[in-house]
Amino acid sequence: MAGLRFKDGSEIPADFVVIAAGIRPNTELGRRAGLEVQRGIIVNDFMETSHPDIFSVGECVEHKGVCYGLVAPLLEQGRVLAATITGNKGPRYCGTAPAAKLKIMGVDVFSAGDFDETAAGNEAVSFEDRALGIYKKLILRENRLVGTILVGDTADSHRYMDWLQARTDLSPQRRQLQLLFPQPEPDAGIDVAELPDGRVICGCYGVSKGAIVQTIRDRNLTTLSQLKECTRASTGCGSCSNLCQSLLRAVVPQFEEEEKRALCKCVPLSEAQLREIVRNEGLRSVQQVLDVHGDGVGCETCKPALSYMLDMVWCGAHEEDRSARFVNDRVHANIQRDGSFSVVPRIRGGVTSPEELRRIADVAEKYRVRMVKITGSQRIDLLGVDKKDLPNIWADLGMPSGQAYSKGVRMVKTCVGSDFCRFGVQDSIAAGVELERRFENLFTPHKLKMGVVGCPRNCAEATVKDIGLVGQEGSWQVVVGGAAGKKVRKADLLLTVESTEEALQGAALFFQYYRENANYLERTYDFVERVGIERVRRETIYAPQSVQQGLRARLRKSKERSRDAWLEGDAPQNPTQFVHIEPLENWK
Repeated sequence: MAGLRFKDGSEIPADFVVIAAGIRPNTELGRRAGLEVQRGIIVNDFMETSHPDIFSVGECVEHKGVCYGLVAPLLEQGRVLAATITGNKGPRYCGTAPAAKLKIMGVDVFSAGDFDETAAGNEAVSFEDRALGIYKKLILRENRLVGTILVGDTADSHRYMDWLQARTDLSPQRRQLQLLFPQPEPDAGIDVAELPDGRVICGCYGVSKGAIVQTIRDRNLTTLSQLKECTRASTGCGSCSNLCQSLLRAVVPQFEEEEKRALCKCVPLSEAQLREIVRNEGLRSVQQVLDVHGDGVGCETCKPALSYMLDMVWCGAHEEDRSARFVNDRVHANIQRDGSFSVVPRIRGGVTSPEELRRIADVAEKYRVRMVKITGSQRIDLLGVDKKDLPNIWADLGMPSGQAYSKGVRMVKTCVGSDFCRFGVQDSIAAGVELERRFENLFTPHKLKMGVVGCPRNCAEATVKDIGLVGQEGSWQVVVGGAAGKKVRKADLLLTVESTEEALQGAALFFQYYRENANYLERTYDFVERVGIERVRRETIYAPQSVQQGLRARLRKSKERSRDAWLEGDAPQNPTQFVHIEPLENWK
């Protein structure tokens, strides 16, 4: 039997159980003072308790059977209390319409007020379009709004809140069929222009219009994310998000509308929404995501992105679907234009040995490799390898994969550093080898290249790598977001530290932060420019210890579960994995 069993042994059958946690009014002081207490300390419209000389406001009070857990009701109660205790008794507290705005499984939801259409005097006006995923219901009493529910489209939530709080007579809107779809104002900024500076925009944190406008001006904010970080407005229930964006549009000429692109037509949700869904629903395979939230099939765009997302969210504890990876990841080699493959063994920090070089030479001769090339990243590339020979080459080499084919950690390029170079002030080789060991075999949103140099002369070009360590006299600089391809970008300074271990720890924080927050196929240089280096620093090296420890713990879990298919001698996953199939035009 499924259900609930209580301490006294009694049971209640149930098919589905929802466990929720909230706040409970702290009424202990009121009880000890002998005040009337039920769920909260009972107060009247003047914030008076059952004792004539004791008043109460806030989360501990109960007014007409309702307890409030937000800042906005407290501010209204405070104004009434101020009038009462200063001898200006008259203003009454008539209650605050409760409102909540949130995102459930990637769908925007808003509710406010009393939405019980069965209550006496209430009538419902509703609209539903299942194909678009939109549902709206307004509850009216004597042509005045008393409650609303919005699903899928919450753009007019602030308009409904204004109607609800002002008890606006909606007869004109009803006659003009504008209840469910209010006519947009000719002046797009009229909604916020009509609000006084003292009007509370964010009821959850008590942030006024004036405070928001002042912060936008003082800090040159251009996005809603920046506004949230600086004021906390819209970070609670979210019902004020549209008003906050309207204020940004009104104050900032270059206001940036934040992108919410769908991953692709197969899965019409953004990457941020999908990450939330994967965590909340416990989805651990690409096919599960496609079955529940996509078209059940997927494509070459969404399947690799979902495969990476699952790997990142579950730190490697997901169900690997080889069909969702690119061909290079399926055979662990880099396909070339003629259909042959390139094999690049990992040579950490560009440091090898005579024994490794002999093995590479033996393999090149045995399998008649057409070209052996020193790569620009200090590796040896065996080019022109037949697909069928890949498993045997791995076995004969006995070296880890350089993963020159994956959306993952490629290599760490190093200079000779202080051991040999007369200019070197830091041991770049040791630091580079250790950096590579810590991150190798891990997937990232796009390929990731690193460099370590023993002095600012920058011989290994660390300042144009995704992550770079630059040796200084007595310190290291950790730089991120560099590029040296079609787009050339000097990396931004993340931090300066004294020890090599501190530099490696700083690089690790950025590495995991990039893994968790970048869009799939977004290089570090685009990611850093998009979010800003100030935010990157704030959420990594300057973040609270609990946040830093969380990033490191998730990176550690992923690393523990990572593996090298070459060294582990994987058997083919299917009969055709390493079979070369001739193009159709070559068939006779």
